[in-house]
Amino acid sequence: MKASELHDKTPDQLRDELVNLKKESFNLRFQQATGQLENPARLKSVKRDVARVHTVLNQKAAAAAAE
Repeated sequence: MKASELHDKTPDQLRDELVNLKKESFNLRFQQATGQLENPARLKSVKRDVARVHTVLNQKAAAAAAE
């Protein structure tokens, strides 16, 4: 997921995306704990996507507060 894709979304869509990413992160961690994780690199990418969504949400909140 690219940050430019996230900038086009509304804050509500970003929150929904964040919920989905956190669910996926939980499922991946569960798979890792049980030894069923097929793609360990996906954990890192999901974690970074969560951070990107948080960053864009904070940027949008700061822009709204500045107006």
